Parts: sequence; C-alpha cells; structure tokens
Amino acid sequence: MAAHEQRRRDLIVIGASAGGVDALKRIAAKLPGDLPAAVLMVLHVWPEGPSLLPQILNSAGELTAVHPYDGEALEYGRIYVAPPDVHLTVAASVVRLVRGPKENRHRPAVDPLFRTAAALYGPRVVACVLTGTMDDGTAGALAVRRHGGAIIVQDPADALHDGMPASVINNVPVDHVLPLEAIPAKLIELVGNGLPASTAAPFEITDADLAEARITDLDMDAIENVDRRGKPSVFACPECNGILWEVEDEGLLRFRCRVGHAYTASSLSVEQSERLEDALWTAFRSLEETAGLHRRIADRARARGHVRVASEHEAAAETQDESARVLRELILKPRPAVEWPEKEHAES
Repeated sequence: MAAHEQRRRDLIVIGASAGGVDALKRIAAKLPGDLPAAVLMVLHVWPEGPSLLPQILNSAGELTAVHPYDGEALEYGRIYVAPPDVHLTVAASVVRLVRGPKENRHRPAVDPLFRTAAALYGPRVVACVLTGTMDDGTAGALAVRRHGGAIIVQDPADALHDGMPASVINNVPVDHVLPLEAIPAKLIELVGNGLPASTAAPFEITDADLAEARITDLDMDAIENVDRRGKPSVFACPECNGILWEVEDEGLLRFRCRVGHAYTASSLSVEQSERLEDALWTAFRSLEETAGLHRRIADRARARGHVRVASEHEAAAETQDESARVLRELILKPRPAVEWPEKEHAES
C-alpha cells in the first residue's frame, strides 16, 4: 500500500467521539472481509484504562481489528484502532503511533489521522465523521478535501451527538451526508470504484503537506513552517502557556502553540472555561483556608488576652469569608449554553 501510488480509494479513516462505540460497531458489521482498503479508526477514549474496541469490532464483523504497533504495515481488510493516549497517524505504507501534543483537547484525536492521511494518500482517502460532541475532525476533513479525498458525514439528525458531524457540514464541502445504516454501503462503493476523473492526475506531496503531517511527531521545523501560515494571537495555550498562533484555514479559525497543542476556536473556548473553573476552585479553597487560619490565630490571641490582635484577625477572616462567598456564587451560577454559528457568520 505505497503512499505514492494512485489507483483508487483504498484508505478509509473514521473519527468518532461520544456514542461512537455503537456507531463503529455497526459500520464494521457491514464491511466485507475482502474489503480492498485499510480502515483506521479514532475514538475519543479515556487515556488511563484499556480499550476493548478491537474485540468489540472483531465480534461484530468479518474484518480483523487490532491496536497496531508503531510501524505496522497497512494492509487491506484490516481495521487499525487508535490505542488510548496516543495519536494514530499514517506514514508511507505504515501506521504510526505517536504520543504527541493533544489536539482539540484529545489524544488520540481525529485531526492528526485525517491530516496525515490527506498529506500522503491524497485522493485515495475516504474520511468519515460520526457521532460526537465539539468539532474534532473538522480541520482534518478540510485537509482531506484540499487533497481530493472523499468525505462522508453521519447525518446530524441520525447521530447520538451531532456536534462533530454538524461542524464538518458547516465548514467543509462534504460529499455525502448519510444515516449510519447507509454509510457502510457507501464506503464499499467508494473503495470499489476507480478514482474520479477530476482526481486522476498524479498526486504530489508538497513540503507544506509534509510539514503539517509531521507536527504530531513534535518536529519543530514542521511546526515553525506551519506557524508561518498564521500570526501570533493574544491567547496563551491552556496546556503549556505558550503563545498560540492563529491560522485562518478556509474560514475555520485554528490555533496551535509552538510545541504543537492545537485547538479550533470552540475547543479553545471550552478548554479556557475549564481552566478558569479550576483556577476559581483553587482561589475558593485558598480563601477558605486563609479565613480558617485567621480564626485560629484570633482564638489563640484572645485566649492570651491580646484583644486587639484577635479583632484584627477576626476582621481579616470575615473579609476572606466574604470573598469566598462571592466566588462560590460565581462557581455555582449556571452558565448559558453557547451556540456556535455556521461558517459564513463565524470564526470557527
């Protein structure tokens, strides 16, 4: 399965998040054992525990599903599943497993798989985005589109969670929007036919393609190359506090720091909100502890007859209590849901 050869679509990449186990199982159940394509799947999973997805997929259909090893050869009729806490990507004819920087708050993330597949396999790629929240997979789908690949998206009305499918639809010209039950047949159709005439010209891998593909490997030259496409933003990376570079990618606003952490505007907003909440809880705890310390000192001072010192510490404790009360109300106050507008009106 050499990356530079072009015959037909023979690399299927699939991304899913919440609700994805059942969706991936139902797709695997309808793919034939002699499928003339390799299938790679990324599901957002908890990083600490084992993943049973390969066993689930093996029991569902005819294809063999595995957690691959780094450098394993790509073969037709196999499903390669991203293990927990590592990105699944592709290189020339092989699978890569890289514990690189998180993208869109996830590792594994969908975008690195889609991005590397697009860069090396171009129009031979079929990318499929299934149920999930937020928008991981959107930037990767843009890359697949730029390089002539086909894009299938689960109908948001059919998805358990419509965030990921809706984001792709709103930001990328997709080829097919289908209910889950119709996706396997479309995958079989696409890999069974030759490449469309519009993509029949030889596919060339550019330096920019390779630079974007190597980011997950912490290739600093590649990161600097991609940075030059954008400009420094006023925002800090929530993961490492480095400067985030702002990249306008065909209407999709993206951010990436110097060491490779990447966000869309919406995922950055969520991450910043969570970091803010963490900071508020830390401040609340500190205020409560400080108030308690002042009361302890006041009690000891009053017991020893130091009335003025006791009064000063009691007043300080009351000030800390009031500040803690304000913070507690802010933390517990319900926050309105944010509706992200569509591409023509949005920055994400």
